[in-house]
Amino acid sequence: MFNRPWRRAAIAAVGVLTLALTACSSGESNEGEDLSANRAGAMEKYAVGDQFKATEPLNFTILYNNHPNYQLKEDWLFWKELKDRTNVTFTPTAVPLSDYEQKRSLIIGAGDAPFIIPKTYPGQEGPFVASGAVLPVSDYLDLMPHFKDKIAKWNLQGDLNTLRQEDGKFYLLPGVHENVWIDYSVAIRTDILEKLNLKVPGTWDEFYNVLKAMKAAYPNQYPFSDRWSKPTPGGALFNVMGSTFGAPGGWGYNNATWDDKAKKFVFTGAMNEYKAMLQFLNKLVKEGLMDPESFTQADDAATQKFTSGKSFVISTNAQTLINEYRPGLAKTDPAAKVVKIPVPVGPAGDVKAGSRLENGVLISKKARDSKNFVAMMQFIDWLWYSDKGQEFAKWGVEGVTYTKDASGKRKLAADVNVVGLNPSGTKHLQKDFGFFNGVFAYGGTSELLQSFFSEEEQVFQKAMNAKKTLPLPPPRPFNADEREQANLWETPLKDYVMQQTLQFILGQRDFSQWDAYLGELKTKNMTQYIDLVNKAHERYKSKHGG
Repeated sequence: MFNRPWRRAAIAAVGVLTLALTACSSGESNEGEDLSANRAGAMEKYAVGDQFKATEPLNFTILYNNHPNYQLKEDWLFWKELKDRTNVTFTPTAVPLSDYEQKRSLIIGAGDAPFIIPKTYPGQEGPFVASGAVLPVSDYLDLMPHFKDKIAKWNLQGDLNTLRQEDGKFYLLPGVHENVWIDYSVAIRTDILEKLNLKVPGTWDEFYNVLKAMKAAYPNQYPFSDRWSKPTPGGALFNVMGSTFGAPGGWGYNNATWDDKAKKFVFTGAMNEYKAMLQFLNKLVKEGLMDPESFTQADDAATQKFTSGKSFVISTNAQTLINEYRPGLAKTDPAAKVVKIPVPVGPAGDVKAGSRLENGVLISKKARDSKNFVAMMQFIDWLWYSDKGQEFAKWGVEGVTYTKDASGKRKLAADVNVVGLNPSGTKHLQKDFGFFNGVFAYGGTSELLQSFFSEEEQVFQKAMNAKKTLPLPPPRPFNADEREQANLWETPLKDYVMQQTLQFILGQRDFSQWDAYLGELKTKNMTQYIDLVNKAHERYKSKHGG
């Protein structure tokens, strides 16, 4: 399938090549830009609903994130079917998942980047924008009717604004979802709830009361022992709690949080809302309701405590619940029952936070000069953003990897399994066919996303979708000088917040010292940093609005 020789990345450390940033047309249209020399292989008419098929065989270079759970294979049905449908093949530079971000930077810095650079998360594109190595894709949206259609239909302009750089453009084509998708929450042993005549908690206060009742019944145990704290302490839990308390934490922590009432950014680790979250967690630890090792232990240790019955509550996502907790509990206590509960309501209300964007695609600047540039953009638009392309990337080929009933509901073929949906299947959708691959398969309608969910998970998602989505922060991109200065401040500030967060939670530092802690943040340039953020926001607002 590949246009040989296909390349594997084996890259020594190289100096980052700084490229001059060239001027591009403004706005989000290539109107007036002469692309007549770049249309080889492109469809003359290409619109929403059209199947892209190049008018001549085309090959595109791509940086390929090689996942250890489904290592790249040349004989995957994905490659063959993609060629049949689109007349396109790839020459991949395959990089192991563990090295992807580092190797991506080296390859782009060396000026040797493939044309298509997927699996890039929002915010990671900044250095490549500064060097001028990647294309301002917002200038070429007229070549991408499916992308534009979803932006308009799902009202995603606000989400896209979070990607905009100082020039008002964005350089990453993100994966786009119809709705904010929340996967993480906490798992609770419902058989223990039933035994103690307790209900599933709907608020964090009720969660506290449930833990107290468990502790009373099992005084020699910690009811709650958590995981996902390495390398970020409380990574999943603080992230889940953050939006409900009004201040992001854990994996979602950012030094700057938008205060919608004050209409300015404030320092997250100094917010009263952040303090309230730490006080709640400190209460759990102090009263023996939460294992103090939760913030330092390895995932395996936390999982073993839960599956052996030493704890009854733990952070989870859909797949961890199915693949780890239930099988583990079944071995030690066949009567045990565990569910993932909707994120409890907190002081900020029945809300959820998040963007509808996820990892996406960068385009190498040099791709713009290719004679096949227009065709490449049409192809990317079809595969990553059309309903048909997204269905193909996730489910594969109807009649081979899945079937559809009269209502249009998809079902894996009898011999195919993935994410535990068809355990009797002898073939794997990812490993054996190449579909449901994180390089190509993300974003889309809620129906497509949830088509891989169990009925139980769909109930959870329905409850989460009913929550109010908090507004996204406005753009506040730094210029080159500001970015250099901010880089000197951001990490020390964040590291100090994380360090002190644990001390407050574990009782190693009393909350009577909160004002002293705020003073310490000021000595680490908290005020100057937030002033820089607000200056960048005001400048962007005056230039571009929003």
